[in-house]
Amino acid sequence: MLETSARLLRLLSLLQMHRDWTGTQLADELDITPRTVRRDVGKLRSLGYPVNAAPGVAGGYRLGAGSELPPLLLDDDEAVAVAVGLRTAASGSSVAGIEESSLRALAKLDQVLPPALRRRVVAVHAYTVPVPGFGPEEVDAEALSTIAGACRDRLELRFGYGTHDGTRSRRVVEPHRMAHLYGRWYLVAWDQTREDWRTFRVDRITSRLALGRRCPRREPPDADLAAYVLRQVSATRGRYRARVRLHASKASVQPKVPAHFGTLTEIDDECCLLEVGAGWMGGLAVHVASIGVGFTVLEPPEFAEEVRTLAARFAAAVPSAGGDAGADATGGDDR
Repeated sequence: MLETSARLLRLLSLLQMHRDWTGTQLADELDITPRTVRRDVGKLRSLGYPVNAAPGVAGGYRLGAGSELPPLLLDDDEAVAVAVGLRTAASGSSVAGIEESSLRALAKLDQVLPPALRRRVVAVHAYTVPVPGFGPEEVDAEALSTIAGACRDRLELRFGYGTHDGTRSRRVVEPHRMAHLYGRWYLVAWDQTREDWRTFRVDRITSRLALGRRCPRREPPDADLAAYVLRQVSATRGRYRARVRLHASKASVQPKVPAHFGTLTEIDDECCLLEVGAGWMGGLAVHVASIGVGFTVLEPPEFAEEVRTLAARFAAAVPSAGGDAGADATGGDDR
């Protein structure tokens, strides 16, 4: 039988699994009697752990939330995961103001980490090379909390919003979910003015968020919300947009066109429509060509001209074997 202090730690670890335990189940796990379980639960309560108990056959014990955060019990892998996450957040995050909080929490955790676990955490960062780049705009941690709370409580949100071209407007939305993609935070919400679902970049919210009335329940825009956000971001991503007819069925090219790259629409068994965007016209052409099938540019004319130019350069770069290199891929004419 475990000693009392070790048994209490084991009991706490079981209760932190976020599930209901009957007294009999806990007694079996700890090799004690149900009466001892009740006494140990009382000791945990006296230490500040809010252990809820429900009587009856369907009842049991569950660790609840209290007014203060009690000590947490983490296993080795959990402790390493938390420490690595805190170090990453402390070294730079897309959430403004989180670095200082992460450093404070990390200092507390480092103080109690066993040497072996501390070496594991340090090794991850010692052998990881940060690559500098142009990161996304930071978002306010309070704004994220407000949006998450509004999603949870189904409350209207009112805010000012600026689009990529600098247009500013006031929005009244019914928030549904947030998503984190490419280092940016997005809000999926029903726009009351436009009477449709919209995806908003949180870093483009230009005013303080205001909460409104309770919202009705709405069916989400897609059962797979992650795929929906990818499509929406792809549809607005990049300065240049193009529509291309691919000379292959949608099913055959779908594995080569990830949701963040573009959207596919079936035309018939032999063709499909690709709508795609990018920040560089030449890169857009290379991406389309890399799908590996013939294509015809539908719009815009500038993209068709870019494809012609690149096709000629590629053809000139490699001596031709006598064929008409890239004849189909140029696709400049909308035949």
